[in-house]
Amino acid sequence: MTTNTSTTTPSTTTPPTPGDGKAGPWAALLVASLFEMGYALSVNGSEGFTNLLWSAVAIVFFLFTLFFLSVALKQIDVGIGYAVWAGLGAVGAAVLGPVFFDETLTLVKGFWLAVIIGGVVWLKLADSPKLGVSSAAA
Repeated sequence: MTTNTSTTTPSTTTPPTPGDGKAGPWAALLVASLFEMGYALSVNGSEGFTNLLWSAVAIVFFLFTLFFLSVALKQIDVGIGYAVWAGLGAVGAAVLGPVFFDETLTLVKGFWLAVIIGGVVWLKLADSPKLGVSSAAA
């Protein structure tokens, strides 16, 4: 009678880390954009970094936005990632500026903010594997 004495070695692959999938880098980019909004608003509130509390908040937001942006750019092309980050940050700051400060949001500003949001959506779609396959075949 023959017995199988072969042994299997444990796998040496590393477990997946957060951000390995397609959603992880985009989630990090969204978080970076939220911190960018907070950074822009807090810089405005710092009054040229003369208000200590707003200045400290701005520095914290700045560090977090850079951290999450760097995490996202590990897997997202820098041109697309930066455009999305800056676009969402700008739109968020423009929309929230009137909420926190004495700023206005006119219909014309709202239209151009919608154009920016549309551009961000199209950039995300351009990063889609389905779109990349169909455009590569063309």
